[in-house]
Amino acid sequence: MAGGRGIQTPFGIFYGSNITPHPEAGIGRWSDEDFVRAMTLGEAPDGSHYFPVFPYTSFRLMTETDLLHLKDYLFSLPASPKVNREHEVPFPFNLRPPLFFWKLMFLEKGSFEKDPSKSELWNRGAYLSNALAHCGECHTPRNLLGGLKASMHYAGSREGPEGELAPNITPDQETGIGAWSKQDLQWLLETGMKPDADNVQGLMAEAIDEGYSHLPAEDLKAMAEYLASLPPIKNLVISENQDSEQDW
Repeated sequence: MAGGRGIQTPFGIFYGSNITPHPEAGIGRWSDEDFVRAMTLGEAPDGSHYFPVFPYTSFRLMTETDLLHLKDYLFSLPASPKVNREHEVPFPFNLRPPLFFWKLMFLEKGSFEKDPSKSELWNRGAYLSNALAHCGECHTPRNLLGGLKASMHYAGSREGPEGELAPNITPDQETGIGAWSKQDLQWLLETGMKPDADNVQGLMAEAIDEGYSHLPAEDLKAMAEYLASLPPIKNLVISENQDSEQDW
């Protein structure tokens, strides 16, 4: 949690920040309000804008209770004095003031609201997938300004983090995961194994090993319930030179 990991994007390399409770190098002086504003509005305590490589566009869906529970956890960690590394982002993408206008276009307001027409399991899955797990940040393609294309929600992207292909995870039969059962989805999130017995690779393997595999079975079941209900979108994710297709 001391930061420093680089994330390669089409706009440059962004480095993760120190989010340990160190009073100078980390977030140790942040109030509850500071933390909530950072997570939901992408604003630093001094009012400056965070770059949206920090997925506050998804975290803003979290309930305030969950946000403060997360803050309590982070503040329980050992404080690290590691200084944040400067992003390697060229002009004009390194400018923060224009993010005010970016947010007007692409940052929605408000936390997650349950769909009363859906089951509790589905709603739990929607909350986990869209807010905490922020699946759409990788699996939804972006426009030229870096905003998510809402019409292609979860349909995959060939410009995922660190240049990886992020596959189509809508239930399209030809280009997505339409042939997968809910049990297949749950098993993948728990173990990293696909229906064909192959293992996921890259960042998804890391997300499973360090994240999803630690979730309760009921939460994994809820995420599978939600993902299986998405509208199918035909979109084959393939690299620009077409030498590799989407994979995990």
